[in-house]
Amino acid sequence: MTFTFDVFTNIRPYFQQYLEKCSLETLNKIPKGYNNNIIWNIGHVLVTSQILCYKLSGLPMHVSDAMVAKYQKGSKPEGPVSQAEVDEIKELLKSTLSTLESDYQKGAFNNFQEYTVSTTGNTLKSVDDALQFALFHEGLHLGYIMALIRAVKN
Repeated sequence: MTFTFDVFTNIRPYFQQYLEKCSLETLNKIPKGYNNNIIWNIGHVLVTSQILCYKLSGLPMHVSDAMVAKYQKGSKPEGPVSQAEVDEIKELLKSTLSTLESDYQKGAFNNFQEYTVSTTGNTLKSVDDALQFALFHEGLHLGYIMALIRAVKN
């Protein structure tokens, strides 16, 4: 799984850059024809990786229940996000990945509950499967963010 964690380590800075370079208004803007925004997509990938790895392993997640409710699958932006929440997400992008890798190395994810993902129909049978799917999921949302950036500028 070294390669998977290497890719996570390389993809997360893209999300960080958007959080640092975009104004709060840009992060919160929902362009015409879209149903979410940049900050929702970044919060969503953060929460999803926590759900797929920790919750499905019966372990406590490293994000709040409020954050899960706000960014989980099926949610949508309900209002603007504050700069404080952007800063929290920015920090969690780093800290949760570091903790995830450490917990993985310690063998913490040994009680994984199988889960079939709606996106592809694949069944995740282990935390290794969950990590690989989470990486695909982050790439998918990175592309969506790139489209949102273009839409916001127009």
